[in-house]
Amino acid sequence: MTEDALPEPDRLDGAPHPRETARLFGQHEAEATFLAAVTSGRLPHGWLLTGPEGVGKATFAWRAARFLLATPPDTGDSLFGAPPPPDSLDIDDDHPVAARLRALSEPGLCLIRRPWDEKTKKLKTQLTVDEVRRVKSFFHMSAGGGGRRVVIVDNADEMNASAANALLKELEEPPKDAVLFLISHRPSGLLPTIRSRCRTLRFGPLGPEDLNKAFTQAGQSPPENASALAELAGGSVGEALRLSSHGGLVLYRDLILLLDGLPRLDRPLALRLSEATSGKGGEVAFDMTLSLLDRALSRLARQGATGHSLPEIVPGEAKTLARLAPDPMAARLWADLAATLTARARRGRAVNLDPAALTFDMFLDLDRTAAQLRAA
Repeated sequence: MTEDALPEPDRLDGAPHPRETARLFGQHEAEATFLAAVTSGRLPHGWLLTGPEGVGKATFAWRAARFLLATPPDTGDSLFGAPPPPDSLDIDDDHPVAARLRALSEPGLCLIRRPWDEKTKKLKTQLTVDEVRRVKSFFHMSAGGGGRRVVIVDNADEMNASAANALLKELEEPPKDAVLFLISHRPSGLLPTIRSRCRTLRFGPLGPEDLNKAFTQAGQSPPENASALAELAGGSVGEALRLSSHGGLVLYRDLILLLDGLPRLDRPLALRLSEATSGKGGEVAFDMTLSLLDRALSRLARQGATGHSLPEIVPGEAKTLARLAPDPMAARLWADLAATLTARARRGRAVNLDPAALTFDMFLDLDRTAAQLRAA
């Protein structure tokens, strides 16, 4: 397989790669914070980009890289004085730096991500130390972009211990005008010493309006029910695209309908949903069923813990959640089930157990839990 045909671990199916995405929606505060640091003349060398998966962290990293490499730092020796400070990270699409970044040929950028394994013909499951060591070699090369060099680590959560320690060394003594962007969905799992050497930029979930704009930019038609999709996806564009492509709202509706019948399990519906996880397209259906069931159980736990109704994703959901999780005791029971149920199913699938049987067993566990609550 040629290098340009290899799968990219940081590309979402059905969407352009973040380096090909021109605009970032819903993250004005993060962009303004970064731009203020640039114009202050005290730009931190390490940036930890945190927040839910799919809300624009990687898109921001590539936008910031384009901006830094296309706008060399002010050295103060201009004959006409300093140019006015920029008020945006926007760079023209036809700028040479933008074109080189899209082609992954920009000498001032080093992209660190999970590599391809020639032996298994798959992407490696971890970001390895050999990949991170490329940063050291990159820093030893002559600087590009008027002196700036940019590193994007996508994503830092995937580093193994050796890779994390290697990256820490580069963060401790970076060269002048080097900037590292570490993308992390779960920053608590990173080394505290890595976190302490970076300035954190937090990215929040997107609302329905920004979600529609992101869909349009990705070449997709805006979803019919953007509010429901935004709530179900947790404000993540990436998750919303996945859900939209695979009928996520319809599946979630069926799962809520199944919950509504508990503790008298609707067996025909449970069998239909279980059988959909086998055969052609079954792997996608199994994974989505587990992720949406996780979502439903977490909403049940929140409902019971707070006593406040959540925004409905599908009609009738609020009534179902209130009945099944009326109090904190019920919330704890559903939370305990959420902590083990889908993880157990994923382990079973990893050892090639029948996905339909695993899914149906989960529905039986839901039924038993609801019966336990009724008897309490």
